[in-house]
Amino acid sequence: MKGRKRHLLVDTLGLVMKVLVTEGDRQDRDGAKLLLVMILGLFPRLKKIWADGGYRGTLVEWVKRHCRLDLEIVERDPATKGFVLLPRRWVVERTFAWLNHCRRLSKDYEYYPQTSEAFVYVAMIRLMTRRLARSP
Repeated sequence: MKGRKRHLLVDTLGLVMKVLVTEGDRQDRDGAKLLLVMILGLFPRLKKIWADGGYRGTLVEWVKRHCRLDLEIVERDPATKGFVLLPRRWVVERTFAWLNHCRRLSKDYEYYPQTSEAFVYVAMIRLMTRRLARSP
């Protein structure tokens, strides 16, 4: 197995709610299905999920039917050139950037995917604790 993919469910602030680490050759849509099945019943107030174009296709209907959630795909306008800031899509990208500040997560050093998931949670706990400690 070469490579891993991190599938993150974050809130609107970018704080990790759930993480799933899969093999690198797994489709994004398949990883999303596994992640969403794992959270069924955990977040009763969750109604809408934003995702990038890698999750388009049959996943939108699957999420509506099996999870009773609204999955909205945030895609850029094909007519625009260069970098365009897309609403809501940057939130998870910012979370990935925060996680990459942790040396242990900058590359995938772990043998087991569960260990990699645990270190994502540890990194997020550390980040949140530091922010709380700075609060007035």
